[in-house]
Amino acid sequence: MTEATADPGLNRFGRLVERDDKQDFPFYNDQPVAISGSSWVAVVVACAAGFAVLASVGFTDERAELIPRVLFLAMPAAVFVWVARGHWRVLFKSVRASDLGAMVAFWIINLAVSALAALLVSGGDFNHLSANTATDDLADAGAAQIIAFYVGTGLQLLGEEVFTILPFLGLLWFLTQRGASRKKSILIAWLATAIWFGAAHLPTYDWNFAQAILVIGAARLVLTLAFIRTKNLWVSFGAHVLNDWTTFTLALIAATR
Repeated sequence: MTEATADPGLNRFGRLVERDDKQDFPFYNDQPVAISGSSWVAVVVACAAGFAVLASVGFTDERAELIPRVLFLAMPAAVFVWVARGHWRVLFKSVRASDLGAMVAFWIINLAVSALAALLVSGGDFNHLSANTATDDLADAGAAQIIAFYVGTGLQLLGEEVFTILPFLGLLWFLTQRGASRKKSILIAWLATAIWFGAAHLPTYDWNFAQAILVIGAARLVLTLAFIRTKNLWVSFGAHVLNDWTTFTLALIAATR
């Protein structure tokens, strides 16, 4: 597997943001393979199409719900594997001990940032915020349904990383192709894909724009920062799983009391 190695002359962020490990983002600078503008458009369209399936096809049975969750991940992943011509694995590096530590660190940072954003948006009255109803009635559904829920949400969370990181890389390519600096391109792509991710959560939170864009968008900034720092999608995925599965599990425990 060929990894993207940073040019020593690149204008990189400091060690608090990017590891000093000579790794760079793949594809935006035609390494390890060039992806054309039309191919990036196809990837982003596939991300949107996968989300449309997830948002429009719903089942009350968690086992049946696996279908749209798998498609949400599989549709953009299939297009990306095709356009990356065998180099898609560069997004999924081996997970080292430092990566496990990064997952936990970014999970904790995400909790703090999300709590602060929720406090600011709600003005201290959390009744203004909509609840995530993902685990409603799940406690009484039986073990098979609960297992299917965790498997399905795991696939969906990986899909959410793909849904965010692929457009991030596409924007990075687009901006640098038009002469923007690496730092400026990263910042714009980071913010734009956080808004994209937050907007996708509007139906989940009853079209509460402040909650979806500001609170969920802030959480996404942290998760994407995990990728920016490590260049490893497994790390942002791991932090995402820790965040959501902990929330789901606490809700299930509370519902059984």
